Amino acid sequence: MTHASSTLLRSAVALAMLALAACAPAPIYKPSANTVATTPNSVAQSPDHYANADVIWGGTVVEVRNFPDRSEVEVVGYPLDSSQRPKLDNNGGWGRFVAVMPGFVEPFNYPTGSLITLAGRITGTRPGNVGEASYVFPTVSVAQSHVWTASEMEAGKSNVSFGIGVGGVIH
Repeated sequence: MTHASSTLLRSAVALAMLALAACAPAPIYKPSANTVATTPNSVAQSPDHYANADVIWGGTVVEVRNFPDRSEVEVVGYPLDSSQRPKLDNNGGWGRFVAVMPGFVEPFNYPTGSLITLAGRITGTRPGNVGEASYVFPTVSVAQSHVWTASEMEAGKSNVSFGIGVGGVIH
């Protein structure tokens, strides 16, 4: 391979990678000055340390419970990607939390197993159970929430891979 073709190939690969990165959706929530990067497990262990801090958390909806003045959505938290979509490839998540929303939340719009991202303020913790086990749930007063569709979860993800060798796909 000549130097010119090698340079051209490197430039083409760099341009392709840049184009793929440009396809990733932008984050949906802008952090406030009060936003902390922490996990539900950390808040459960040291709730006083995070009192009234803002968070942008996401995960999988476990259950919706409606009360006369509010709704509570129990969520298994997961790390977020650069677009603030939950990344489910983390060995079981990093803790559960309760998202408290004003008024009535239609459970049909927050189905069990759906992926959610929210912005809100930590309001404390409360004891509860996961099955028969005791659990401490951080509570978050939700300012904004977004339930992800399958197409939004796939947006900006490349199905192109680079490598050397022989490969194939069986359908």
